[in-house]
Amino acid sequence: MKKTPLYDLHIEHGAKLVDFAGFLMPIHYEGVSVEHNCVKNNVGVFDVSHMGEFLISGKKSESFLQSVLSNDISILRPGQAQYNCMPNEKGGIVDDLILYKLDVNKFMLVVNASNIGKNIDFLNRKNKNIVNIDNLSDVYSLVSVQGPNSLKVLQKLFKSELANLKYYYFMNQNDLIISNTGYTGCGGYEIYCKNKDVVGLWNNIFDAGSEFDIKPIGLAARDTLRLEMGFCLYGNELNDEITPIEAGLSWITKTNKIFTSSSLFKRQKEVGVNKRLIGFEMLEKAIPRKGYAIYSSDKQKIGIVTSGTMSPYLKKGIGLGYVKSNFSNLNTKIFIEIRGKMRQSIIVNTPFK
Repeated sequence: MKKTPLYDLHIEHGAKLVDFAGFLMPIHYEGVSVEHNCVKNNVGVFDVSHMGEFLISGKKSESFLQSVLSNDISILRPGQAQYNCMPNEKGGIVDDLILYKLDVNKFMLVVNASNIGKNIDFLNRKNKNIVNIDNLSDVYSLVSVQGPNSLKVLQKLFKSELANLKYYYFMNQNDLIISNTGYTGCGGYEIYCKNKDVVGLWNNIFDAGSEFDIKPIGLAARDTLRLEMGFCLYGNELNDEITPIEAGLSWITKTNKIFTSSSLFKRQKEVGVNKRLIGFEMLEKAIPRKGYAIYSSDKQKIGIVTSGTMSPYLKKGIGLGYVKSNFSNLNTKIFIEIRGKMRQSIIVNTPFK
C-alpha cells in the first residue's frame, strides 16, 4: 500500500489511517465533526497527495483535450483552471477532473486517485501520437488549505497578493502551483509541489496558522463538506454508467463542440433523461446512507441514495441520490428506507442550508 510523503506527520498528529485508493490516508484526527466545523468556521489542511496529475503537451494539446473532455477549454487562458469530465463512448464518465492551462500548449489534468490507471489507458487509446502524455502522479504532492481564514494563513508565506487570485485561477511561485480551488465550498487554496518539498510546505503552513488554531483534516470531513455543497463524488454520484446530464453536470457539458459521446448528450439535453440526481434532507431524525432505497409518497421504489450523512454543521440528515425524473421536482416528499423503516424526506436545492 502506498504512503504519501506526509505519512509520518499524520502519525504524529494522531491520525486514524485507512486504505483509500491504494494509499494509507488519514480518515480523521480529532473527529469528523470537529474537523468539519474547523474548516467551516476557521481553517484546516488536507493531504490530498494521492490525487493524480497528468501533463498534456504538444502543438495539438488543446484540440486533443477538446475531443476527450466535456467542457469547452478554448475559453481558457494560461493561469486558469476548469472543472471538467471525461466521458466514455457509452456516455458514462471515465472521471471528473480539474484542468489547468499551464501555457499555450501545456495542460495539467488533476484526476481521482482511484482512476489514475483507467484515465491513462483511456487517454493513450485516444491519443494516437497526437500529444505527449506524462503521468506525474508519483512526482507531485497536493496540500489543500480550506476555510475562511485560509487567505490570512497563506498570505504570510507568499509574496504575491493571494486576494487578487480569482476563483479557479492559479499562479506559479517558487516551483509551486497555488490554485484558488477546493472541494469544501468554504473557500481556500490548493498547492501543488514536488514530493521533496511537501513536508517543509506543510510545516510552514502550520507555523503560519498557529494563531488560528489550524488543524489537520481527514478525508471523512472532506466528504461531509463536499456533500453539504452537493458536490459529486466519483464512485458515488459519478461512474462509467452515469452520464453528466443525469448527474446535473450539463453546465460542464458543452454540446457546441464534438467530443466523445457529445451527440448523446445533445439528445439528452433536448429530450430529457430517465433519472436525475437530487438532493434531499430528512424530515425526521435519521441518517441516510449510500445504497439505501428511495420511495415515492405512494411507496413506489423510484431510486437509490448515492451519498448521505448527518451534517455536522446543519445537524440534520442530508443526502444525494438518483430518482426517476418524474419524481425529481423540488419540494417533492420522498421516503428513504432505513433499516426496514420508511423515513420521510424532501427534495431540496443544493448547497444544503
